[in-house]
Amino acid sequence: MTHNTKPRVSVITGASGGIGVAIARELARTGDHVVLLDVNVENARVQAERIQAEYGGGTLAMACDVTARESVETALAEAASAFGSIDVLINNAGITRDNLLFKLEEDEWDDVIGVHLKGAYLCSRAAQRYMVEQHYGKIVNLSSTSALGNRGQANYSTAKAGLQGLTRTLALELGPFNINVNAVAPGYVDTEMTRAVARRLGKDPEAYKAERAATIPIRRAGEPEDIAALVQFLCSDRASYVSGQIIYACGGPETRR
Repeated sequence: MTHNTKPRVSVITGASGGIGVAIARELARTGDHVVLLDVNVENARVQAERIQAEYGGGTLAMACDVTARESVETALAEAASAFGSIDVLINNAGITRDNLLFKLEEDEWDDVIGVHLKGAYLCSRAAQRYMVEQHYGKIVNLSSTSALGNRGQANYSTAKAGLQGLTRTLALELGPFNINVNAVAPGYVDTEMTRAVARRLGKDPEAYKAERAATIPIRRAGEPEDIAALVQFLCSDRASYVSGQIIYACGGPETRR
């Protein structure tokens, strides 16, 4: 079953920069109203204005703490009130607090697990109410190749692996309501977050990008637009028979593991 002809309403968390903004732009380009949620609402508003100017359609930016149920439910209710429905949810909000296990503090564990896992749970739970009622919806969770294990990222790897389990389970539970749930697991993507990692390692971001690209079979770093294109496909009705899948977008099998 496909969606009716009116523009869909797509909600993207962590949408003030990087992959989140690229996804919002791509969904707006293909005709959706987009709702950008982020704790950094000022940046999200700037991005929403740019998207509106470039593609028209409806845009909305709101402050949202994905770890707080009331904040999530209020944001989704306002989005539904503004545009009439919630059709697509992109659980993209994420943070890193990297450390080797013996140095990994409890709050660094809790913060990362909270934003990724509790955030995706709260947002999915709130969004599915609208989707079940209209018998239509698309949910895409942003996982990572770090789900396969990555030194210094016990918290992040665990969170990204957990999102894969959540994806498969929600696909089973929500499938009967014509709701597709999938996950995209990016490899190295050139964003401000990965540039911050380079700086923390004491490396020049461009040099670090080149170093990482050398380990990728396709010999280049990923760009946010690479991920956005895949997410847009999974949210389209062309992918209506795809659900419960984890798709790695990393330029080939990673050779550094």
